[in-house]
Amino acid sequence: MRLGIFAKTFPGSDPAPVLSAVKAAGFSAAQYNMACSGLDAMPEHIAPEAALAVADAARQSGVEIVAVSGTYNMIHPDPAQREAGHRRLDVIAAQARNMGTRLVTLCTGTRDPDDQWRHHPDNATPEAWRDLLRAMETAITIAERHDVDLGIEPEVANVIDSAAKARRLIDALQSPRLKIVLDPANLFETAGPAKQRDLVSQAVDLLADRLAITHAKDRDAGGRFVAAGKGVLDYDHYIACLKRAGFSGNLVTHGLDAAEAPAVARFLREKLAGEAS
Repeated sequence: MRLGIFAKTFPGSDPAPVLSAVKAAGFSAAQYNMACSGLDAMPEHIAPEAALAVADAARQSGVEIVAVSGTYNMIHPDPAQREAGHRRLDVIAAQARNMGTRLVTLCTGTRDPDDQWRHHPDNATPEAWRDLLRAMETAITIAERHDVDLGIEPEVANVIDSAAKARRLIDALQSPRLKIVLDPANLFETAGPAKQRDLVSQAVDLLADRLAITHAKDRDAGGRFVAAGKGVLDYDHYIACLKRAGFSGNLVTHGLDAAEAPAVARFLREKLAGEAS
């Protein structure tokens, strides 16, 4: 497995210094966000030269762009907001390969109208599932048009709030374009050691055939997100599950400050090598 990080961990609106900072912190891969090019995260337009500048910066720094963020609220209660998201996804997808990646990451969404990462009780309704299926069908059409894949992530705050629901969505849509981004810290808020290990094992077993990239962050005992290695997640178990499943892709960390990045890189490298942290 290779170590990566969210590019937007580092300040800047020019891909060259941002990706140089990624490399300097100890990472060889990045999940990109258009904010690192001085644009909105989901812009209405990306000039081809802006996309090519990302690829050039990646080559110069020795950092591979393994995904680009295309997150919007796919089940927003306002259909107009969903349609706007689809249009901007098309913009991202159209330039993803120019940036050097074929993976666009999504947010399956929530009925919360203000925060796409906040839970809403209506996420569990049949209507929310229906709207997600329609939105995903649109997204898959976009992905096929631009020859990219789509990465969805099970998150307790979203409509796909478990590995089982992610599997259900994969089985319902039957599209090879649909991939999984797995973050074990998004499978629970608070859980004892045995429960969290069960959740991680089950998620990897259910979704191993669709894993595109994996994430690395952590939760403290109160359920708050912290940098990888600073919380309660059993990283030895997580890495062992990935290795047992044959995953050899990118482990991408986020949820940390730039100043924490070198220490997190060391922690993850030690875990991947099977050493004590």
